[in-house]
Amino acid sequence: MKKVLISIMAAALILSVVGAALAEAPEVKRGDYFITVLTGPSSGIYFPIGGAFSTFIGSLGYKTSATATGATAENINALLTDQGEMAIAMADSVIQAVDAFGAYEGKPKAADLRAMMGLWPNFCQIVTTADSGIKTFADMKGKRVGVGAPNSGVELNARMMFEAHDMTYADCKVDYLSYGEAIDQMKNGLCDVAFVTSGLGNATIMELGTTKKIAFVPVEGEPLKKLLAKYPFYIEATIPAETYGTEKDTTTAAVMNIMLVDKKLPADVVYDLLDNIYSPAGLDAVGSSHATAKREITPETALRGIVGTSVQFHDGAIQYYKDKGVIK
Repeated sequence: MKKVLISIMAAALILSVVGAALAEAPEVKRGDYFITVLTGPSSGIYFPIGGAFSTFIGSLGYKTSATATGATAENINALLTDQGEMAIAMADSVIQAVDAFGAYEGKPKAADLRAMMGLWPNFCQIVTTADSGIKTFADMKGKRVGVGAPNSGVELNARMMFEAHDMTYADCKVDYLSYGEAIDQMKNGLCDVAFVTSGLGNATIMELGTTKKIAFVPVEGEPLKKLLAKYPFYIEATIPAETYGTEKDTTTAAVMNIMLVDKKLPADVVYDLLDNIYSPAGLDAVGSSHATAKREITPETALRGIVGTSVQFHDGAIQYYKDKGVIK
């Protein structure tokens, strides 16, 4: 029923974007506002897509910049400490921060985080090489594994994957490396596996494929069922063989990325941003940054990863989606 409801809501938004007679966007003095978009490492997908958002927002008349960061965990903290106005983050980490569990257990609930829109699914890509002999998660025992920077979105995913497979970091030789660093180590034979939580077509993985035959460790069967049951922000997903030239498709898990926005931004500013981002010009501008953005950032993804969770929409986003007939 939830999937049907979201589909109907998304369809309503699509109709509104292509010309239904709905409320006009409020007029905003755009030059009065500076919008810093917090992205991710220059080696990852957050950086070009976040940069495209910033460039398009600047074309509307806002003062803007895009900032390279350590991605999700750093972005959440930066947004909460007034170091940016928009931030890309993985929904699982945002939910943990809002509800103070998992990596955020014992910390104050991040009740001021506000969502603006859904973006694209991040695929949990557990990368190895065809000559490593690693074909299953259990094969990683005793191997050198890059799990991501400490408490990063990637590393949070890695912890859950180990848990679902009844393993711990103690079963491997774990290094807290960003996936760019881990893959560099793989090129030199100093790392066997790298956790990469990213959109498909990750540039770092593709670069590895120029010198090594890429393979992926699947997340499937009972471990996948356990993961989905305990952490409902995950979905089952497939890495198609043609994406990286692997021998076969790989079953794994994915989690949505969402765009967070500063709670203190005026509602009419957030409304104006959404109204323009979901225009044909906005979708073209953002979509030109990466194939994933072109494929996934559409009116259909506006609610994914947010509806049904404890994450609240910004008041301006609520008004926008109400005016478009998407939420009541």
